[in-house]
Amino acid sequence: MKIISRILIPFVLVSCGGGDSGGDGNPNPDPVPAPQAATLIFPDNNEECNEGENISGEESRVTFRWNASQNTDSYTVNLRNLNTNASSQASATTNEADVTIQRGTPYEWFVVSRASGTSETATSATWRFYNQGPGLENYAPFPALAVNPARGSTINASGMLTLEWEGNDVDDDIVEYEVFFGTDSNPETLLATTAETTQEVAVTTSQVYYWRVLTRDSQGNTSQSEIFEFRIE
Repeated sequence: MKIISRILIPFVLVSCGGGDSGGDGNPNPDPVPAPQAATLIFPDNNEECNEGENISGEESRVTFRWNASQNTDSYTVNLRNLNTNASSQASATTNEADVTIQRGTPYEWFVVSRASGTSETATSATWRFYNQGPGLENYAPFPALAVNPARGSTINASGMLTLEWEGNDVDDDIVEYEVFFGTDSNPETLLATTAETTQEVAVTTSQVYYWRVLTRDSQGNTSQSEIFEFRIE
């Protein structure tokens, strides 16, 4: 008797698709380009804002405008009341936004550009303006801004150091600055009264210093800067 043996060979289905890509979409899509920073238009920097709809004696509605930026889907307008330091925001999908703000009040503003599909953002320059108020003929100066040393910086210096700040006023009538300086976190020591925007101070190593500037105009209006700090290595 002739015996015939059989060998069973398993049949394997092989996919030519190279694996599941989760659908017909591109498994490696191109990254979303980062948005670009907007360029501010209005309200103008260091100027009086006299455009807007007066809602009451205390508030007006102002249209903030900026140039549309590339790769951007939406914008966030950031405002800070320079009298109270209170911050607020407004969102927009175009290059303008109507915002209700206090009259007779100084503000700081900037715009953040955003794009769908990426967490990256871009921030515009920061501008300051005074929103026109009833009966105001002369505006208080804007609070001074630290130029040098930069706020929160650590620098290598000893002996004498030059403080530098920026002062602005809608009426362009600043007459003097009072500079307060020291190692206390709320400096109360009057270092100098000057018409300049620089002042030399004595510093030592391994010390943190704090300073602030009071700005005065020809009408006796004043503004107080934030407290700036820096560290000497």
